Amino acid sequence: MDLQFAKRMDLFQAGIFSVLDNARKEMEHSGRKVYNLSVGTPDFQPPRHVIEALSQAALNPENYKYSLSDRPELIQAVQGWYSRRYGVQLESSEIMSVYGSQEGLTHIGLAICDPGDVVLVPNPGYPIFEMGPFLCGAKIAYYDLLPENDYLPDLDAIPEEVAKAAKMMVVSYPANPICVTAPRSFYEKLVAWAEKNDVIIVHDNAYSEIIYDGREGISFLSIPGAKDVGVEYNSLSKTYNLTGARISFVLGNQKIIQKFRTLRSQIDYGIFLPIQKAAIAALEGPQDMVETQRQAYQARRDALCGGLRSIGWEMPDSQGTMFAWAPLPKGYTNSADFCFQLLDRSGLLCTPGSAFGTLGEGHVRFALVQPPEVIQEAIQAVADSGMIQA
Repeated sequence: MDLQFAKRMDLFQAGIFSVLDNARKEMEHSGRKVYNLSVGTPDFQPPRHVIEALSQAALNPENYKYSLSDRPELIQAVQGWYSRRYGVQLESSEIMSVYGSQEGLTHIGLAICDPGDVVLVPNPGYPIFEMGPFLCGAKIAYYDLLPENDYLPDLDAIPEEVAKAAKMMVVSYPANPICVTAPRSFYEKLVAWAEKNDVIIVHDNAYSEIIYDGREGISFLSIPGAKDVGVEYNSLSKTYNLTGARISFVLGNQKIIQKFRTLRSQIDYGIFLPIQKAAIAALEGPQDMVETQRQAYQARRDALCGGLRSIGWEMPDSQGTMFAWAPLPKGYTNSADFCFQLLDRSGLLCTPGSAFGTLGEGHVRFALVQPPEVIQEAIQAVADSGMIQA
């Protein structure tokens, strides 16, 4: 049988993380040590009271039925958390859960965009930002994130015809992979720009609790007028280390939430009830671990960024997220080639910047998923490799 597949699949290649993981396995199989700083999976454990809440709920056979909707107590937990954390008041109609931000970002375009509509996405940017709009037939228009503009969108530089044609714009700070935060003044300008051009803003706020050096983690929804122009995603994955549980929230504009909820009612039966119980426990329970974990990430950031600078690799300190973003060292131009060479010669595994868009080329991304002492060991291995020239 001659199997014929969708032409869109011609554009999909093996994910970069699968390729990197295969290289890691080969190296470890040969007996060599690998310092894996490629994939952003937290190595910290979820809070104990969250694990217990999920475990207890999983023992109740009634919780294995379709949930169909978010439990009122879950919505109340989100409302309380957003009020305490950001001073943002949310109505129940302005909140809905999704199976993680990645799934939610993939599908929201189906509720907003018709084929041919223009969606603005960042370059460099996390791949799902463009994949979701692409799958619903939208046209992708990139806006540049450049170091000379502090990796913030230059809204005034977006051509007027593009701004007027755009239906949706994806924005994310603290930003993966470029590891910067955005000031409140930027969000204020973004809301005004979106209102002027009738562009729906989708803000990914997955890393608001992993910020460094006293910076402020800002909710897009805390800006006056934000609810009129868009929605925000906030995830429990990185804040509470619940990556495998797959629960995030879309919050903001009531009409967008309503349309998205209607779409999801056709393809989804709701978040597994024990996971809802775990989310409630996380949001309403003690929050001291959030700050303790942030400090631990900052110690790792200091070990990595400061350590690499000490051996001649000039890179800025990450401002936020569980990653660090570095220009290639002197003498290198191809990020993928550099990553595989670095792995072979030192055992340090990172992600090529080219995986995040054309403007990511010339950079690499590190995940802060090892303790400082392991990071220091990896840096010594890089120094011993002779790859870095001061």
